[in-house]
Amino acid sequence: MLLSVLRWLCCSALAAVSGVKLPEPEVKIDVMHRPFLCHRRTKYGDMLLVHFDGYFANGTQFHTSRPSPSDGDKHAVWFTLGIKEVMRGWDKGLQDMCKGEKRELVIPPALAYGKEGKGKIPPESTLTFNIELLDIRNGPRSHESFQEMDLNDDWKLSKDEVKEYLKKEFERHGYPPNDTLHENMAADIFAKEDDNKDGFISSREFTYQHDEL
Repeated sequence: MLLSVLRWLCCSALAAVSGVKLPEPEVKIDVMHRPFLCHRRTKYGDMLLVHFDGYFANGTQFHTSRPSPSDGDKHAVWFTLGIKEVMRGWDKGLQDMCKGEKRELVIPPALAYGKEGKGKIPPESTLTFNIELLDIRNGPRSHESFQEMDLNDDWKLSKDEVKEYLKKEFERHGYPPNDTLHENMAADIFAKEDDNKDGFISSREFTYQHDEL
């Protein structure tokens, strides 16, 4: 261990003196299963639904998203790829992935929880994840999503179009429509997104905003 620390300090010092940038740590990716047919591959901005199991370097499992007889509340996880919603190792390791694919990611500390750690994850932990990709959807700020919401193809979103989108999202997740709630949500969205206050959200306003619908 001491030899490893000294070697790291030596390399860091030499890099600082010479002005050479140290290479960024990499994620080790092992494709455990890939479907024969792959109609779409993941890219930054996509929303992904995954099941995952997390392990420490010694093989001890620290988390799983899969339900069990003793804990049936667990469920698959949705997140948006490439916007730092998850650890950097996931953003790097889950690109170019097919629906139904399974990967093992070995993530160094710098691309996981680093020097601070998090919760039950100690500082400087190398983590291994077995990840199964269940679904891929267009991200909330993609051009594809804008076109899906733009019902009359005029390259701008009216409040009625946004409310219709909210209604469909509620139904997709198993919730009944709520006109009053949708009206209030749409009003809040337009207050934040309609920069020029013309009563519409243009494709540019939609795509380049940071707060999600």
